[in-house]
Amino acid sequence: MIHPEIEKRKTFAIISHPDAGKTTLTEKFLLFGGAINTAGAVKRNKANQSNTSDFMEIEKQRGISVATSVMGFEYANKRINILDTPGHKDFAEDTYRTLSAVDSVILVVDCVKGVEEQTEKLMSVCRMRNTPVIIFINKMDREGKDAFDLLDEIEHKLNISLCPLSWPIGQGHTFKGVYSIYNKHLNLFEPDKTKISEPVIEVNDLNDDNLTKFLKPKELEGLKGDLELVHGVYGDLDKSMYIEGLLAPVFFGSAINNFGIKELLDTFINIAPSPKGREAEQREVAAEEKNFSGFVFKIHANLDPKHRDRIAFLRICSGKFERNKFYYHTRQDKKLKFSNPMDFMANEKSIVEEAWPGDVVGLYDSGNFKIGDTLTEGEKLQFKGIPSFSPEIFKELENRDPLKTKQLEKGIQQLTEEGVAQLFTMQPGNRKVVGAVGELQFEVIAFRLEHEYGAKAAFRMLSYTRSNWVTSKDKTKLAEFLKRKQQHIGEDKDGNPVYLADNEFMINMTMRDYPDIEFHKTSEFK
Repeated sequence: MIHPEIEKRKTFAIISHPDAGKTTLTEKFLLFGGAINTAGAVKRNKANQSNTSDFMEIEKQRGISVATSVMGFEYANKRINILDTPGHKDFAEDTYRTLSAVDSVILVVDCVKGVEEQTEKLMSVCRMRNTPVIIFINKMDREGKDAFDLLDEIEHKLNISLCPLSWPIGQGHTFKGVYSIYNKHLNLFEPDKTKISEPVIEVNDLNDDNLTKFLKPKELEGLKGDLELVHGVYGDLDKSMYIEGLLAPVFFGSAINNFGIKELLDTFINIAPSPKGREAEQREVAAEEKNFSGFVFKIHANLDPKHRDRIAFLRICSGKFERNKFYYHTRQDKKLKFSNPMDFMANEKSIVEEAWPGDVVGLYDSGNFKIGDTLTEGEKLQFKGIPSFSPEIFKELENRDPLKTKQLEKGIQQLTEEGVAQLFTMQPGNRKVVGAVGELQFEVIAFRLEHEYGAKAAFRMLSYTRSNWVTSKDKTKLAEFLKRKQQHIGEDKDGNPVYLADNEFMINMTMRDYPDIEFHKTSEFK
């Protein structure tokens, strides 16, 4: 039997293309959950009016999310854990890793722009894991694409079957509210950006005479016609297909105006899966097992700039986590105890005494953890599926203030261990080369080095575009290769040799010339 504490947990990520309204939706969930009292929409370049989940200084200034935030709250006797992810494509790696720590996903689509390139990429990661997906079509208070056209586009581009569970009445300036197909009632809202809007009317039947007071005959006939068509085309919700990741329920609304959020949240807590088992290299680990296990999917330095703290985010997979209890760190083969494990409400933290599968706890880290590390009660486990990508842009780190060399070294070490980018050391001269997926990461690193570590840095572009970890069964052949190719060799943070190349052709030529050397696209070759 599943433990009631596991049953009541829902852990999910909100994902989208930048600017689709993901962070606003997160904030409105917190508003409905009573976790916050008012909502302040992100205003670009206004640091004082920033979102609950955007807590890094650069996020406040730029109005974008660049780090995954974790937030928990109680709603309708459920414990809800939201992981708000960066929408920007340069931070895709952080988002992919976060998807390994959740049981389901809400994908936000902008009704004006429809499905965008980043939406398709994120959906492909969900497909890899068969993650259940709910789609929220946002910004219905703006003039956008027709609801039926949007559904066709989503089905076609994201290659997933859909089942609308709410339906908009009008759009743009004629937008009146949403009808909940799932709960069979109509909610009409007054737009209000700061507090929860109470529904004007709730009915259980579209033939209710009361409706004529709120909807014009033409609007009511339009709604009835739409719902008939929706039912004919999409049918009823098949919950098992949703759980298997084959069917996505769809909701319509306007996050900024609190339109359609309650329908989404109420339905989500009914249908979304509770924490499931996780695959380890050794075996499948079930959530209801007695013994504790969990893995680190993210590391974040300086959540509080006043204290140089470093926090590892641990997703609990099985058993019960308890404060002040010794747990086994499988990679380091040692036992660790945590006296101040943290529970999160965006940047508000509180000490947690115990946590259950699905929960994410923050562990103060003095350098013990790397992304992907596993903690257990003694069993040697290593959880699978925390992806690591080969960077596409490589730049050499240049120190602009020689008096702050120590701060720069410490800063770049900590920031790259967070997984924002990868660090390679090249000889001669211990040169530091940073590899990243996109340009924005370098901007974030330079900003954080200056504001959090007091170090000024610049980046010099290098010609490399590929990196491969290299190994060989013959140690002599490997040593010879590393010596001959010294100007292309860097060491990663674990001291493993990495071959940096200008292009794919160069890698293929080198592979042909050195048949005894094995080339690996990720660091997970052990």
